[in-house]
Amino acid sequence: MKENYRTISNTSSICPICMKRLPARRELKGRDVFLVKECSEHGSFETILWKGSPESIDYQGWARPKIPSRPKLSFTEVQRGCPFDCGLCSEHRQHSCTVLLEITKRCNLGCAFCFADAGTKKLPDPDLEVIKGWFERVLLAGGPYNIQLSGGEPSLRDDLPEIIKLGKSLGFNFIQLNTNGIRLAEDPDFVKKCKIAGLTSIFLQFDGTEDDIYKSLRGRPLLNLKKKALERCVEYNIGVVLVPTLVPGVNVHNIGAIIDLALNYLPTVRGVHFQPVSYFGRYPEPPADNDRITIPEVIREIEVQSKGLINKESFKPPGCENALCSFHGNFILMPEGELRPWTKHEGCCGKVEKAEEGAAKARNFVAKYWSAPEKLGVSLGAGGGAFSLWDSFIERTRTHSFSISGMAFQDAWNLDIERLKDCCIHVMSPEGGLIPFCAYNLTNSKGQPLYR
Repeated sequence: MKENYRTISNTSSICPICMKRLPARRELKGRDVFLVKECSEHGSFETILWKGSPESIDYQGWARPKIPSRPKLSFTEVQRGCPFDCGLCSEHRQHSCTVLLEITKRCNLGCAFCFADAGTKKLPDPDLEVIKGWFERVLLAGGPYNIQLSGGEPSLRDDLPEIIKLGKSLGFNFIQLNTNGIRLAEDPDFVKKCKIAGLTSIFLQFDGTEDDIYKSLRGRPLLNLKKKALERCVEYNIGVVLVPTLVPGVNVHNIGAIIDLALNYLPTVRGVHFQPVSYFGRYPEPPADNDRITIPEVIREIEVQSKGLINKESFKPPGCENALCSFHGNFILMPEGELRPWTKHEGCCGKVEKAEEGAAKARNFVAKYWSAPEKLGVSLGAGGGAFSLWDSFIERTRTHSFSISGMAFQDAWNLDIERLKDCCIHVMSPEGGLIPFCAYNLTNSKGQPLYR
């Protein structure tokens, strides 16, 4: 252990070169927390997990335990141990909140950063019968859970409305599309068909409000297309969550502007879900610590760049996934422009003792508040007295609720197996296994996958 480091706790990880499972330690140096591990063949590795400052959120205060809940049905047996037996196995400690179905490997972008390394291999799309089997597999595992249709770029499938309709017919009430938005911008009739089929929500790749950001991360200027996609969702009343991948030196300075733009599209835009860059799938080169941004840094940037509109005390750890994986804050946009935090943090943020209860609350929160609100006709602020003010506030919880959240996915350098066991975002593998997102996308230093 290096000088001035103090061990907080022990865990397990993997070697980023050979992917062998290794003992690991969470080490505190000053206000920063690092994951430290040694491979007998490839040497020592040290990766930043939590970058603190005098006014930042305390790592040990943020982390909190919960009572594990095992999968209702395990599809795989424990043989080699986590992360090598995912499916889910009986040692996993959390139920599903959202299940991703990757319905194509095709893509119409060539992004510098891509979880799926999409578009590099010419593979056929799974047909409707295969996808039906995936839906049925999720039901067998204890669903219906929330579904996210992903890829590749899933909007490249002309039969996407049929896939949505199929999921709805099998009892999946929340179906979200994970998309770069290009086809939504260019094909309004396609958006209409998806809406009619039952599409609930759009998870829209949205890295910033400047085209230089898109040129760096996505290879071309895309801002106008992103705005056109948002206008289509306004037109057809489909709820949208903006999803920026945060890369230091590229778009961290733009966090406040992204939130401002999102608020201008409320109530169609339901929130912003920040994803600090992780290094698996496709990325330019292996990371140094200054290539990462950690949860307290993101929250600090939100507070600073919002110029006092948002306070860091408004954010809480999740009750579903491991507390060190994410943050979440729920707000109401008031008529005078104030973002008022909810006194009770619903869904992902309430104090939850049991993991299963946290997963259920997270599913319900996402399904309720990431969907477009019903168009209601109550006049805000009409009348007088405390009762009408309360009515106005209740009305705005339906039409002007807004979430700001973030999830720090793990890669081969910072993988903490204790966190992985608590994952509630699962990917349906082609073989029918439910695999935690970070395990499914895990690649070594040469880009070789563990599961893909």
